[in-house]
Amino acid sequence: MNMRERILAKLQAAFDPKALDVVDDSEAHRGHGGYREGGNTHFNVTIKADAFNGLSRVAQQRLINKELVQEFEDGLHALSLSVQTTKA
Repeated sequence: MNMRERILAKLQAAFDPKALDVVDDSEAHRGHGGYREGGNTHFNVTIKADAFNGLSRVAQQRLINKELVQEFEDGLHALSLSVQTTKA
C-alpha cells in the first residue's frame, strides 16, 4: 500500500468523511526540503466530516495529524489540509 492509500484508509476509518480527496503533490516540491525521488512525501488533503463540527482549525488539524503519526514517521513530510465541517 503506498502512502496515498495509507492516508486515505486511515482518514476514512477515523472520520467516516462525507468527502475525502488525497492528492500526491510531491513532484511540485522537487528540490525542496523533504522531497524524495518517487514522491509520497507531500500531500494535499480535502476532507469533510461531522467529526470536525464545532472544532477550531487547529483542533481539526491536530486530530488529523494524530491519525497519521506513523505515516509521518515513515516519510510523509508535508500535509496541506482543507478541512470542512458538515454544518453550515
